[in-house]
Amino acid sequence: MRIGFIGTGLIGTPMVERLLACGRAVTVWNRSADKLAPLVAAGAQAAASAQDCARDADLVCLCLTDTAAVEAVVFGGAGIAGAMRPDQLLIDLSSIAPDATVRMAARLEAECGAHWLDAPVSGGVPAARAGRLIVFAGGDADDLVHAAPVFSALAQRVTHMGGHGAGQLTKSCNQQLVACNLLAIAEMLAFAERTGIDVVQVPAALAGGWADSLPLQVFGPRMATGVDRPRLGAVGTFRKDIAQVVRLAGEAGADVPFARAALAAYDEAMARADIGAEGDASRLIRLRRVLDTSRETP
Repeated sequence: MRIGFIGTGLIGTPMVERLLACGRAVTVWNRSADKLAPLVAAGAQAAASAQDCARDADLVCLCLTDTAAVEAVVFGGAGIAGAMRPDQLLIDLSSIAPDATVRMAARLEAECGAHWLDAPVSGGVPAARAGRLIVFAGGDADDLVHAAPVFSALAQRVTHMGGHGAGQLTKSCNQQLVACNLLAIAEMLAFAERTGIDVVQVPAALAGGWADSLPLQVFGPRMATGVDRPRLGAVGTFRKDIAQVVRLAGEAGADVPFARAALAAYDEAMARADIGAEGDASRLIRLRRVLDTSRETP
């Protein structure tokens, strides 16, 4: 079985590397072709276009930036929908809008008979490299079976959450917690610094207790020591996700005051030149330090 993989960015690249390490045959395509060279050296085959990548594959995986990118690759000019076959499976590993997912899944099947499985992931780059991602799946149960060659290599757990869009809705719940947690971690560490304790020791000191979390253990030491390379998660990505939570909650009639406050904080962080949309989430502590300083009494 040949897997087509479109989107070899921050998390797509380690996914492809993992598939290759597990003996899968993978054809790759990316809008920035220079990102393909290391994967080709590792054994992947480069496709000349997104359509070629989909045409030659049994399963097509997407790992793209946002809803607009997914829609453009699938249905835009020279989109892969024009090359896909009846009963072929598209596995969307991106984190995108659930309502758009429902619409695109129906359109893909109507236009070419191919099936759509929304399968956003959690765990970040370290889990992608280790094949320990968590997958939230939305779509037909039979398609989960078809997707086994991908998930068995990439994931420690796959949960079928329901029909199309249910996986993306679950990922929004996941990101609601993560995005708010990162801001709380930044606030806590900035507070710890102000008290004079050794902030570098705080994440390890809290490990295993009720305050512990994977974001604390991954981003906490980076925030405490000022490390923001390599980038593990962009501020703009978390802003995109929390904005989607606020939108979806409004449509569902759910009150999300913490999420609304988090969205305002991410907007403020993105507006700062020393943080910015492309900055790693470890830079969020800079916002808290600045705000603490600005509130000092002269």
